Amino acid sequence: MIQRVGVIGGGQLAWMMAGAAKQLDLELIVQTPHADDPAVGVATEVILAPVGDAQATGRLAQKCDVITFENEFVDLEALFYLKNQGVRFAPSLESLKPLLDKYHQREYLASIGLPVPLFTALVDPTEPLDFTFPLVLKARRHGYDGQGTFIIKSSDELINTYNQLKSVPLLIEEFIPYTQELAVIAARNDSGEVVVYPVVETQQKNQVCHRVIVPAQVSLKIQSQVEDLSRHLLNELQAVGVFGIELFLTPDETILVNEIAPRTHNSGHYTLDACKISQFEMQLRSVAGLPLGTANLNCDAAVMVNLLGYEEAHHDYAEKRKTLASIPNAYVHWYGKTESRPGRKLGHVTVKATGNQANYSKLLKIADTIENLWYS
Repeated sequence: MIQRVGVIGGGQLAWMMAGAAKQLDLELIVQTPHADDPAVGVATEVILAPVGDAQATGRLAQKCDVITFENEFVDLEALFYLKNQGVRFAPSLESLKPLLDKYHQREYLASIGLPVPLFTALVDPTEPLDFTFPLVLKARRHGYDGQGTFIIKSSDELINTYNQLKSVPLLIEEFIPYTQELAVIAARNDSGEVVVYPVVETQQKNQVCHRVIVPAQVSLKIQSQVEDLSRHLLNELQAVGVFGIELFLTPDETILVNEIAPRTHNSGHYTLDACKISQFEMQLRSVAGLPLGTANLNCDAAVMVNLLGYEEAHHDYAEKRKTLASIPNAYVHWYGKTESRPGRKLGHVTVKATGNQANYSKLLKIADTIENLWYS
């Protein structure tokens, strides 16, 4: 029986997982590099070490029954050594292997029949391309929240960006003129049970998610396609855990898979308040071998707004948080980070809606109100 769950990473995702662990009577042991990381104050035990330190992960393994992940910035080869010594990981290292490098991820998705944008590895930016500008340039590893992603509009810009990034392995892909960016959280356990949360719309600025609207305003056909591809992906991977799946919806109603995150995901933060079982509890249920339960909403609709840093400061923004909490049906989650800087995720606000308030335009107005209060 699994009682102690190790987590590689101690940021806000592990912090939110800690509340679910308490509900399930599980102990959470965290490996994270900084004593002020969000999960440090709520974990049962902490190993202070970089997430890529496999020796520290070996010490973590001695204290827990299974190890899961808050992020994917790990040394997979070194973790395989631990796996061969009997350490249990969930998701398995085999299911992570095709996903950590974005180029390999694209190859894998295409190989199992999932629709993806046209792509190729970038080796020499002076060579002729099978792409027209604009195109998307991505770092193959360690990119998140818009970091490592560039919209390139010309050959000169491609060469200059390539030279600035120097030896970073890169992927290029076609620019998709989408009508909506969508996302979905899906989970699978060891017995093959799969649950899929509602499809959501994510609204991004500079490749950073600002808002999530749930459910997305899409047809039943699109909802069904997204659910089917989610189940197909997790079953092909034989995955155990929660996965965040980002998608594009094109003007001709075609779904393309953008990226897969093998962990809980920002697009699923609304589940803490707007679902019967949050993505964080679902992650723990899946890795602990528990029945997954339902991914249904507990309201008609919801909007989640990220509270992003907009200045260099040490500030807890207590008054602004108090004002945000006064919005009807609002739930403010503050990650306890001591330093603000532009673009850093400091917290989020979810507002649940029922009846007439679940109207899409009203949800957008609520999101506008939150952002006006936060960024003013």
